[in-house]
Amino acid sequence: MSLMKRVDQARDAYRKGDLEGSAAAHATARITAGAAEEHGGASHAYLGDMVYGGLDGIVTTFAVVSGVAGAQLGSGIVLILGLANLFADGFSMAVGAYLSSKSEQEYYDREYQREAWEVEHFPDGERAELITAYRTKGYDEADATQMVEIQTKKPDLWVKTMMVEELGLMKDERNPLYSALATFGAFLIAGAIPLLVYLLGLAVPLAEGVSFPASVVLSALALFALGAAKVLVTERNFVKSGLEMLIVGGAAAGVAYVVGVLLRGLGAGG
Repeated sequence: MSLMKRVDQARDAYRKGDLEGSAAAHATARITAGAAEEHGGASHAYLGDMVYGGLDGIVTTFAVVSGVAGAQLGSGIVLILGLANLFADGFSMAVGAYLSSKSEQEYYDREYQREAWEVEHFPDGERAELITAYRTKGYDEADATQMVEIQTKKPDLWVKTMMVEELGLMKDERNPLYSALATFGAFLIAGAIPLLVYLLGLAVPLAEGVSFPASVVLSALALFALGAAKVLVTERNFVKSGLEMLIVGGAAAGVAYVVGVLLRGLGAGG
């Protein structure tokens, strides 16, 4: 069993209060076998990008649709502004995700090189820093010294330990490009939901006044579903998480609708 699968099993057992399931996830044989497997967390690594990209996509597009509806502009305007927002904002978010991930990795690499240089040239000082870090956590001098003696036998392990204990940094193994693509894809898919009824109206005649209410219903369902899906990242109660996202998205759409109503007269101007 891979490490990520075992961790998922342990989380599930904890949520259910299942002592036997938790014991099975922590069985020595499974832990030992999992250590020899390649980490199976590729899909988990980008889960946060997909969930939050999707949430941002539907909230922003739903707000655009609501604003246009409040201004009582036509379906064509809804599609123009909605699709423009969908692709432009989605691209912007993807670029942001890429640059953020890349910058974090570059910062980590710079600090790693610095720590490696300090370990090579000032080993006694680095040992003292590590002992102090463990003492701060509550270990006594003897235990802290013993742990440091073990961890400093291998330079690479030593530097990685310094990165965590001294700087609080852990290596982000995600590919920045994949992170950007996951964000962009989720943004487009979820953000298109408020526009589905209007897109359908291009091919099938719809009764007057149906498009916006139908879009509200679809968007509300999607907001709740995506909010509930957020528990895959946050480990919270899915109903509470879904309702929270529904309220936030609904509030954003409500504000946009009110602004549209207040500025309705501008839409009639030349």
